[in-house]
Order: sequence, then C-alpha cells, then structure tokens
Amino acid sequence: MELKEEEVLDAVRESLEGGEDPLSLVECLRKGMTEVGRRFENKEYYLSELIMSAEIFKEAIDLIEPHLQRDSCEVKGGVVIGTVRGDIHDIGKNIVSTLLRCDGFQVYDLGVDVAPSAFVDKLRETGARLLALSGLLTLAFDSMKDTVNAVVEAGLRERVKVIIGGGPVDEKVVKYVGADAFGKDASQGVRLANAFLGG
Repeated sequence: MELKEEEVLDAVRESLEGGEDPLSLVECLRKGMTEVGRRFENKEYYLSELIMSAEIFKEAIDLIEPHLQRDSCEVKGGVVIGTVRGDIHDIGKNIVSTLLRCDGFQVYDLGVDVAPSAFVDKLRETGARLLALSGLLTLAFDSMKDTVNAVVEAGLRERVKVIIGGGPVDEKVVKYVGADAFGKDASQGVRLANAFLGG
C-alpha cells in the first residue's frame, strides 16, 4: 500500500524461505491492492501510484508462483481468460490465471480489452471448455454479454461454460450477460473451474 518495492519483495522472500503458505501471501498482496484501488478511487493516489503498485504486485507474484506449482504433470483442461473489450484492468485476471495454472489448468490468457471475436477464435483454436471473463467497470457488463452472445452464435455455447469476475459482478450480472457463474475472488474462480471441468 505504501509502494515500498524492496521491502515487499524482501518480505515475500523471507516468508517463502520460512515456509509460509504461498496462497496466504497471494491473499495478503490482494488485500494490499484492494486498498490501493480504494485510495485511487478516493483520489488519494494518482495513476502513477496505481501503476507502481501493480508492478510491485507482479514482481511479488513472480517470486511466489514457482512455490505454487503442482507436483503432478496432469493437465485438467483448457481455460480461455481475458478482460473484456473496453476494460483494461488486469490485476484480478492475473491472479486467477496464476492460480489456475498452479492448479493444473492450461490457461490461455488473452490480456485486456479483448474483442468477443478473439475469445471465440481462441475457444475454437484450443478446444477449451471454460471461458473466464473479467471486468472491473460496469461498462464491461455489455461487453461480457456481447462475448457470450458471440459464443452462442459460433455454436460453442453448449460445450463451453462461462464464468465471470470483477468487483461489481453478482448474480444479477450473471443473468444479464448469460454466464453460468461468477467468482467473488480468485480462489472461488479456481473452485468453479474445477467444478465445471470435473477436476
């Protein structure tokens, strides 16, 4: 929250060396980013602070990720993930992508501001049976709906489950966009992936 890069990274290294649960460290980092987001919304932080905090977060996750790797080489299934068109927030998406990979899923992360057609193309190319859509802005709801409609029009909806996530997402949004479920946090997103793909 205070943008002290080296202190954060040193603390992560020490915690990992001390045998602390890597997932608990991810959760601590997530809470820090939530507070940064609150400060940004309240105009206590500017865009530069937001970008700096996201970079610190990414570096910390890079340290943690090797400790999250599964022992098994089993791949549970494919997941296409991205932040929908018109939204460029990616911190939540990146956490979900990391945890999915660590849990044995093949993750195809398309990045941010992704057009519906790009999601459809990647689903066709990979044969993935789960689509995870992220969006932090309320304007993302229409893009999520457009993406689900594109999956329907492509004839893929029967074999592809759709989960959505992001700060303002709830059951009403699930119904509005035509998704199957929403994850209120990254861990729940992984649980949903396991449920839908039979893991």
